[in-house]
Amino acid sequence: MTAQSAHQPLLAIRDLSVKFADVTAVKDVSFTLDRGETMALVGESGSGKSVTALSILQLLPYPRASHPSGSIIFDGQEMVGAKERTLRAIRGNRISMIFQEPMTSLNPLHNIEKQVGEVLLLHKGLRGAKARARILELLELVGIPDPASRLKALPHELSGGQRQRVMIAMALANEPELLIADEPTTALDVTIQAQILELLKDLQSKLGMALLLITHDLQIVQKMAQTVCVMKDGEIVEAGQARALFDDPKHDYTKKLLSAVPSGEAPALPENATELLETSNIHVQFPIGRKGILGRPDHYLHAVDQISLSLKQGETLGIVGESGSGKTTLAMAILRLLKSTGDIRFAGQDIRDFSGADLRKLRRDMQVVFQDPFGSLSPRMSIAQIVGEGLEIHAPDLTQGEREARIAEALDEVDLPQNAMDRYPHEFSGGQRQRISIARALVLKPRFIVLDEPTSALDMSVQAQIVELLRDLQARHKMAYLFISHDLRVVRALSHRVMVMKNGKLVESGAAADVFDNPQQPYTKALLAAALDLKAAGKEFVRN
Repeated sequence: MTAQSAHQPLLAIRDLSVKFADVTAVKDVSFTLDRGETMALVGESGSGKSVTALSILQLLPYPRASHPSGSIIFDGQEMVGAKERTLRAIRGNRISMIFQEPMTSLNPLHNIEKQVGEVLLLHKGLRGAKARARILELLELVGIPDPASRLKALPHELSGGQRQRVMIAMALANEPELLIADEPTTALDVTIQAQILELLKDLQSKLGMALLLITHDLQIVQKMAQTVCVMKDGEIVEAGQARALFDDPKHDYTKKLLSAVPSGEAPALPENATELLETSNIHVQFPIGRKGILGRPDHYLHAVDQISLSLKQGETLGIVGESGSGKTTLAMAILRLLKSTGDIRFAGQDIRDFSGADLRKLRRDMQVVFQDPFGSLSPRMSIAQIVGEGLEIHAPDLTQGEREARIAEALDEVDLPQNAMDRYPHEFSGGQRQRISIARALVLKPRFIVLDEPTSALDMSVQAQIVELLRDLQARHKMAYLFISHDLRVVRALSHRVMVMKNGKLVESGAAADVFDNPQQPYTKALLAAALDLKAAGKEFVRN
């Protein structure tokens, strides 16, 4: 670094515009970022945050994407139009990026050791024992339990939060000068989230690393950022020091964002609410290790260990816990999508032995919204086909007009325009894709919905809307929800009762107000402190 460059911003963006064909996604964006500074880009899905960030590394789909105007200067180097050789030397080395959806960013055919090691090999020339030692150091740094046993794991063998941790390890591998973090803690447990934020702060002070943070979580912005740029419809509508912006926002849109926090509590259940779902001693295990001569595994992982629960019509049961605690596995077992032992009764019927036509009929009443919206939406199907597919199977007698009306109604309920019907998943932001997933579940008007992190990819304002929407739908249709989330603010706003899980076991359960206001177990207390105050939990409370 020269004396002159030390007095210049590390990153300077001037009048940047981005067009996709005839659509302007970013318009005349300007800001600077100094060494060691943390800047947050905030705004709703589709506001241009991620497109702006991808432009820095020139990762947009050129030539379909173009820059009608603007300049991006990184440490004296113009990035717009730079040669591929120049960009390769910077990407993953001097500038790293943590992407929003780890499952689509990691290679499904390569193990974790190879993917993290590739970054070290390309830019540092590390291989063999030195590379492995550095990989283990990075995985331990980001909270991967027993990292040596995970080196040969493939991405699908890790939980969503663990995959995000691997992405963070890859980004930090070469100690970059600028780290672009696109929703870096969206998929992380609340206990790990606070630790990762502390880790990023520590690395900044040690390396002088700048951080461009893209997030919809204003609580994180308050904790991390020194400066903030608020984006709407591709433009920066307000920018300034974080403390001043939070204390005295000037723009109406900024005021709207700051006031849009999920709040309230679940409506009271009627006294005559009937029991819809009951499980007893649900147990799910997975074989681990190489099989012996007799084809037996070395041992079993008890992913769900003797869990019993009940759910009334119109009730919401929130399930919280760290990644890998068994929350989603329990839900998939209840939906009969995973093999399990124990009793499952739905609407008075024992569904353990359902198959064929009986199971298909059950699917209409039991729907699910998955955690990863991009992975659960077919890229070859239009939105109308995705949302309407269930109607073709479960309501074949509907006319084409009736089917289109039902699809339009579902899209309207999740605040998506009707002209979205003819578009495809890749044309939408992460939050918009999650809304499509919710619409697909709602279109059949089921009696029971598993909501697996349904708001994790959504903006704060949309989270509040979705919470209100789910409450309204529940009141009108008496649907029961099994709500899985690491965002305890949303859990509290929606759930009547809460279950806390760790390592496949039930730690604590009770009425939502009792669990939140008077938790009994140390683990529950640690979760609440990490989620609501961003306080890093001690290692004794982190899953190992």
